[in-house]
Amino acid sequence: MSHSATATRPQIALQSYLDALLQEATCAEPESSVSADEFQAAVLEEQIRDARLREQKPVVPLLPDAIELRRPGAAELPPAPLALLDDGRPQWAGEPFECLLFDVAGLTLAVPLVCLGSIHSLEGRELTPLIGQPDWFLGLLPGRDGGSLKVLDTARWVMPERYRDDYRQGLKYVISVQGYEWGLAVHQVSRSLRLDPAEVKWRGRRQQRPWLAGTVIDQMCALLDVSALAGMLDGGKPGSGRP
Repeated sequence: MSHSATATRPQIALQSYLDALLQEATCAEPESSVSADEFQAAVLEEQIRDARLREQKPVVPLLPDAIELRRPGAAELPPAPLALLDDGRPQWAGEPFECLLFDVAGLTLAVPLVCLGSIHSLEGRELTPLIGQPDWFLGLLPGRDGGSLKVLDTARWVMPERYRDDYRQGLKYVISVQGYEWGLAVHQVSRSLRLDPAEVKWRGRRQQRPWLAGTVIDQMCALLDVSALAGMLDGGKPGSGRP
């Protein structure tokens, strides 16, 4: 894949990591063309750039405890993994779809809005830890209705081979998965956008990282298949597909 001459070093490093995610593994996990040190340096540069941009923007009011993402009357997503289309795409990708973009440790991820429930602010709130849970389980987020949301350490789950303990710092929001009791812990919520299926580089086989539906080249982000994601969470497996 050729990169634009105007692309920055961190952008190229992050794109190389996305390219590595898309490689189909056979017997062993593919080697990334970007080392862990290069990736971490790229993440740091992106975080510094984002911090400078935030300083230039006016302060916006804090989010309430939760914001509903799905529009009233929107179609319900069945609480079970959906069959794939003939070309390997998820069923929600049969036509243009709305996505939410969010950032986790410098990596931008996208999830279709139809697969999501609400955005929960972590401002002034603490997670309740549970003993005997996997290292990617952060704890329970108590809800105002008396229920709780199981919170995933998204960075550890999505990129376990590049994870650093300081990625747990600065988590600001939890995005709940529609039809499940899981939520994704994220550092920033970016924006929503409408994607045409032709804009996505779709994966075929899902033997490795079945949660990864593909990558959005123009946005330099990974597109998550939330049905596969929730199925793996309920099965207690990490995002790489290894037990």
